[in-house]
Amino acid sequence: MIGRLSGTLAEKAPPQVLIDVNGVGYEVDVPMSSFYNLPPLGERVVLLTHQVVREDAQLLYGFLTHEERAAFRQLIRITGVGPKMALSLLSGLSVAELTQAVAQQQAGRLVKVPGIGKKTAERLLLELKGKLGPELALAGGAAAASDAQADIVQALIALGYSEKEAGAVLKTLPPDIGVSEGIKAALKALS
Repeated sequence: MIGRLSGTLAEKAPPQVLIDVNGVGYEVDVPMSSFYNLPPLGERVVLLTHQVVREDAQLLYGFLTHEERAAFRQLIRITGVGPKMALSLLSGLSVAELTQAVAQQQAGRLVKVPGIGKKTAERLLLELKGKLGPELALAGGAAAASDAQADIVQALIALGYSEKEAGAVLKTLPPDIGVSEGIKAALKALS
C-alpha cells in the first residue's frame, strides 16, 4: 500500500497532480482544499495517500493533512459513497465544516456539494455521527473551537454523560479553562 509520496510537483490539472518521485511519476487525485495549498510546479511536495485497487485500475488519492485523509477514509466506508464523492465532499467542505455539519445534523450544508442529494446527505449525517473527531453538539448549535473544550466534552462522554449534557455544562465554563480544571468544574456542576 502506498501511504505517502514525497517528490517534485511536476503537473497540476485539477483535481489531479503528477508527483515525480525519483523519476517515477505518480498521478494523484486531490481534493480542491489540498490542491489550492500545493506549492508551485517544480517545488518539493509531500502528500499522504490512500490507494484504491480495483479490477480495472489502481488509483491514488492524496491529502496534505492527516485529518483530510482520515475524513476521506471514513467517508468511503459508507455504502454508496465512493472515492469520487468523498473527494467532492472534501472539495466542497473543509474537514472542520464537515465535522460541524455532522455534529449539528445540517443536511442542507451537505446538499450544497455537487453530487450529494437529500437522501445521501441524511445517510452521511447518520453514519458519520461520532466518527469525525471530537464533535460537540451544543444546545446552541455552535461547535466549540478549542482543543481543551473538546477534551473536556470527550472526557464527560467517556464518563457516561450524554453529548447534550456535556455541551450544556460546557457553556457554563470559562472559554479559556484548562482540561483538568474544566473536567473538575463540569463534574461538580453535573452532580
